[in-house]
Amino acid sequence: MTPLLDSLRRAFGTRSAPAPITEGRPLALVYRGPASLPGCPEAVAALLAAGRWDLDVRYTGPREALPLSAESLAHASVYAQPGGGELSDAYRHLRRQRDVIRDYVQGGGRYLGFCLGGYLAGATPGFGLLPGDTDQYIASPGATVDHENDTLVEVEWRGRPRTLFFQDGPYFVLDEAADVKILASYPNGSPAALVTRFGAGLVGVVGPHPEATDDWYTDTGLPVQHTRDLGLDLAGAVLTD
Repeated sequence: MTPLLDSLRRAFGTRSAPAPITEGRPLALVYRGPASLPGCPEAVAALLAAGRWDLDVRYTGPREALPLSAESLAHASVYAQPGGGELSDAYRHLRRQRDVIRDYVQGGGRYLGFCLGGYLAGATPGFGLLPGDTDQYIASPGATVDHENDTLVEVEWRGRPRTLFFQDGPYFVLDEAADVKILASYPNGSPAALVTRFGAGLVGVVGPHPEATDDWYTDTGLPVQHTRDLGLDLAGAVLTD
């Protein structure tokens, strides 16, 4: 038995499947590493820790105590992929974990993707967790944002207008008859946040940044928007299905 597996089993028992939400304090793993940017994993971790699920939130990645591996994911109730930089560069760092993440979700795990994490849920390139793919919202017909700079974007979230932090996030290009629950749409009608199944698991993705903290806005001269409730709504749709 490896030291990692031994420590995981001492901490979380001997279960080989993702820990059920209702058993004890569920583990949430948030990626932090070269496929993210400083502040993005921390914002997602803070969001999940603020939820009603009493999550044990820990980071996973090449320099973290828990590597992103099948052993680590086997004990996780949810895996979160935060925002970051360029999709191609991020996928280069994560492509070796593609099958591990797919197997985890397909076997009953939950995936949360924020901005870059939403792109990575797609297929070109990505983990292939969606019934379709992703593309840049700014390149979509009728987009209300046409640049890659930090800005605000309007969406309709569960039928109500909201304003969120945005930085070249994706929209979701869905196959015909795809079985998804769309939580939010951009003004041009394209999906901005959704939940869907992948095998026995669930996938929740969002293009803007509902997890953004106040300093994200003030550092870029944008008016502060309080959108944590939207991030918790997305997480809840995945965690409590």
